Amino acid sequence: MTKVPLKVVVSGPVGAGKSTFIRTLSQTEVVDTDERSSENIGKTHTTVALDFGQIDLGDYLIHLFGTPGQTRFDFMWDILSEGALGLLLLVACDRPGDFPHARRILEFVTSRQSVPFIVVSTRNDVAEKAWQPADIAAYFDLPLEQVIAINAENVDSAKRALIRLMQQL
Repeated sequence: MTKVPLKVVVSGPVGAGKSTFIRTLSQTEVVDTDERSSENIGKTHTTVALDFGQIDLGDYLIHLFGTPGQTRFDFMWDILSEGALGLLLLVACDRPGDFPHARRILEFVTSRQSVPFIVVSTRNDVAEKAWQPADIAAYFDLPLEQVIAINAENVDSAKRALIRLMQQL
């Protein structure tokens, strides 16, 4: 049986867990463009072009395209979102200062590609001062069911976000 290929973009600010999310879910070797960070962004390596992985979900072969989080690579948002059928916008729940940047990414992508999206709250398992999904939904002016809290390092947890998005397609 031939699988239906679907393109999903995984985007969000630096440190939101995009690369981790894709590495956790991908059933193939992940293609990444991680390089040593030349700026103080809170981590030693950063994605400079994209991350790519695939996961087989029943009748569908999901192609996960991760965008860079740094503003200087924002031209990749347009390139990677072309032809996408959905968007997972990752936000670290303990970094609300990054939410305006996340909103900018969301508005940019959805203004060019009319795609369903889910806001995915990460770092819930490690953050002491975490925003709850209801707080994040209120910030982004979304219904609560459009926000999901996950652990990006846990396959079942990460898969829940992808399945929630797939239910909107």
